[in-house]
Amino acid sequence: MKRAIVTIAATIAGIVLLLGFKTHPMPETTSTGPVAASSPTAGASRQPLSGPTATGAPATGAPATGTSTLTGTTVETQYGPVQVQVTVTGTKITDVTAIQVPSGNRRDQQINSYAIPQLTQEVLTAQSAHVDMVSGGTYTSEGYLTSLQSALDKIGIK
Repeated sequence: MKRAIVTIAATIAGIVLLLGFKTHPMPETTSTGPVAASSPTAGASRQPLSGPTATGAPATGAPATGTSTLTGTTVETQYGPVQVQVTVTGTKITDVTAIQVPSGNRRDQQINSYAIPQLTQEVLTAQSAHVDMVSGGTYTSEGYLTSLQSALDKIGIK
């Protein structure tokens, strides 16, 4: 009887540990094409921007009149680089395109398929990089918003 209880307890402990185990391999190549925007999804949560490191040479922006397309710095996240390109007309953000997102596995692709459109919609609505991050896509959100802000800084939009 005692042996059966120990076996059951060990099995339950093993299952709990197995279910809690998550892997996120670093992709070797992470460059992807643009990710299209769609309508926002519920479930965003506000979290501070911290963690990723922005790299890359700044692009030059046009004056605050006319239309400018600016590329943000590449932000290295735990799961790969994130980089966005923003189109601004005057001081209005008219488009944001993710030109680089982590895509090394299905989970990355799944996260980005809902996080990127939601982030894009929120940015276009708020006209700023100061928006809620997407729950479940924290690293992508941090990279996206950091890269976006670097592009907006080039043209003087806070």
